[in-house]
Amino acid sequence: MSHSKGAGDDKASAAEQGALFGGAPKAQATPDDKAGHRGRLRERFTNGGADAVPDYELLEMILFRAFPRIDTKPIAKRLLARFGSFAEVVSAPPERLKEIEGIGDRAVQELKLIKTAAERLTRGEIKSRPALSSWSGVLDYLRLAQGFEDREHFRILFLDKKNALIADEVQGRGTVDHTPVYVREVVKRALELSATAIILVHNHPSGDPTPSRADIDVTKQIIDAAKPLGVTVHDHVIVGRHGHASLKSLRLI
Repeated sequence: MSHSKGAGDDKASAAEQGALFGGAPKAQATPDDKAGHRGRLRERFTNGGADAVPDYELLEMILFRAFPRIDTKPIAKRLLARFGSFAEVVSAPPERLKEIEGIGDRAVQELKLIKTAAERLTRGEIKSRPALSSWSGVLDYLRLAQGFEDREHFRILFLDKKNALIADEVQGRGTVDHTPVYVREVVKRALELSATAIILVHNHPSGDPTPSRADIDVTKQIIDAAKPLGVTVHDHVIVGRHGHASLKSLRLI
C-alpha cells in the first residue's frame, strides 16, 4: 500500500501549495534558483554526458518532469539512501517507491519509463544479432530485466537455428525464494515457437546468484526432455543484485 506522503504528485505537492499561497518552506529554492540549477545540470550533462553527473543528479533530472516547480535533489537523495543505487531505484516496485516522501504516481511513471527504455535498448541489441555472439549483452539485459526483482521470475529466451532470438517470455512468477517450473510446458512452448535452442533464466531476490540443488536438478530435467525433440538448452543463467551465475560456465550442466 502506498505511503500517504507519496500519493500527491499528480496534484500540487504540499510544498507547491505553500508556494501558491505565499507560505513556501524556507529551505525551498526560489524559482530563479531552481531554474538556474536545472539549467546548469542540463548543460553539464549535455557537455559531459553521463560521467559528468553522479547518480543523484541523474535522478534529479529524471524527476524534473514530475516536479516542475520544486527542488528534486532531496527526493533523489532519499531514493538513493533507501535503495542504494540508481539501478535499484528504477527497478524498485512502485509500492516501495511510494514509501519515499514526495514520490507518487507521476514520479513512479518517470522512473519506470527509464527502466523500460533501458530494457528495450538492451533487448534490441540482442535481437539484432545471434545471442551467443553477444553474451555480455545478453547478461546485461537479463540483469536489468529481472536482477533486482523482489520475487523470483522464470524466463526463457527462445532461439532459432542461428541462435537469433525468436521470443523472450516470462513463464512464471513466484515467491521470494521459489518459482514453479513445469518441464513439459517449457519443452511444449519451445516446439510451438519452432525454437531449436533455449536459454533458461531466473533471479534470486536475495542478491546471491549461486545456484541451488533444485536449480541444477530442474535444469537437467529440462535438458533430458528437450534433447530427444531437437531442442538444446544452451545455459541456465541466474541473476541477482550482486551479479550472475551460469550453470554452463560452472560446469554444472
